[in-house]
Amino acid sequence: MAQMLSRRRFIRISAAAAGLSLVPFGREAMADANLLTWRGTMLGAVATMKIHHEHPHEAERLIAAACSEARRLERLFSLYREDSALVELNRTGVLVDPAAEFVDLLEISLRYAELTNGAFDPTVQPLWRLYADHFSRALADPNGPAPADVQAALANVGYRRPHVSRDRIAIPRGAAITLNGIAQGYITDRIVDLLRAQGIAHSLVDMGESRAIGPRPDGQPWEIGIADPDSVNLTATVIPIVNRAVSTSGSYGFCFDAGGRFNHLFDPSSGGCAERYRSVTTVAADATTADAMSTAFSLMAEPQIRSLLVPAKIERVHLIDARGTPSDLTA
Repeated sequence: MAQMLSRRRFIRISAAAAGLSLVPFGREAMADANLLTWRGTMLGAVATMKIHHEHPHEAERLIAAACSEARRLERLFSLYREDSALVELNRTGVLVDPAAEFVDLLEISLRYAELTNGAFDPTVQPLWRLYADHFSRALADPNGPAPADVQAALANVGYRRPHVSRDRIAIPRGAAITLNGIAQGYITDRIVDLLRAQGIAHSLVDMGESRAIGPRPDGQPWEIGIADPDSVNLTATVIPIVNRAVSTSGSYGFCFDAGGRFNHLFDPSSGGCAERYRSVTTVAADATTADAMSTAFSLMAEPQIRSLLVPAKIERVHLIDARGTPSDLTA
């Protein structure tokens, strides 16, 4: 199975004081005596947190607080932790007295599903299971799962199937939820809230999705490098942001097969995988919105995307189509 690439493999927080120009796919930041770095994992991916502060003890406190909050949310949303609330829901079909954040994010997910007519759908996990099981077998058919198996999985997909209330979440037998298309954006937003509450005015938070607090300390915009789908160590374009979030979804992010035909972006209407674009990048005021809509837009033609820019509160979309041709749409 092809390995997941690096876009969703780090957390980076750079808070104001000494200043750091961050370009995730580009030039390296200069070393600084006030830089404190933390590395770990988050939602199954390698994570890094870098924070600049003139008071080292305060930097350490902020990192500890951010880590604690991120870990708490990971215990709710992760598919990689057997003790997470999401894994329990998928295993048992029910969560009683769920955490408020779990209800909030699932309700947000279902609203985006309604807005996009199901292009964004948190119930596609049965398709993930199907493709993962298929390609994990020896001598797996390179053409993917049998059509009958795809249809059987699709019978368990549908964003209207979950029952969600503050007291109880339930899904039918055979159904399963994934929040991987939105949880990293949501956690990024929560860490931004935490840092702002602590008085941070210039920061870039990246938990798989990037969100800026203000400009850089020197007054210039933060710069977000968008990976070249053919070589994620290269930058296709750079997007400057101030108080905005950026998310990229691409079929290159994870592939089930060595040939790269079958990826993690599932079409809930057909059971197939996204193939219209090689990369979709969205810019919005918050990372939750940017994250969800970059996933949904991966399945849509440009006229559909344009029709949703204003309703979804997306300010800019950068597309790289299947031929490698870039284009930009703005609200």
